[in-house]
Amino acid sequence: MKNTQTSDPNGTTKMNLLHENLARAQMAERLGEAQQLRRGHQLSRARRLSRKAEQAAQQARLALARAL
Repeated sequence: MKNTQTSDPNGTTKMNLLHENLARAQMAERLGEAQQLRRGHQLSRARRLSRKAEQAAQQARLALARAL
């Protein structure tokens, strides 16, 4: 008994597998891009929050210096 993948004279099964593999590769690439964007957004948010914390600390130091 022949395998159905090799018995197809037009090679459509192999072509379908190629298309599926291509689709999987493209999806994996898009997921990677999305993760990179998320990491970039998280990094910029962390930097922004760090700057705000530094500003708040500086204001607290100034307020303490004025109070003394």
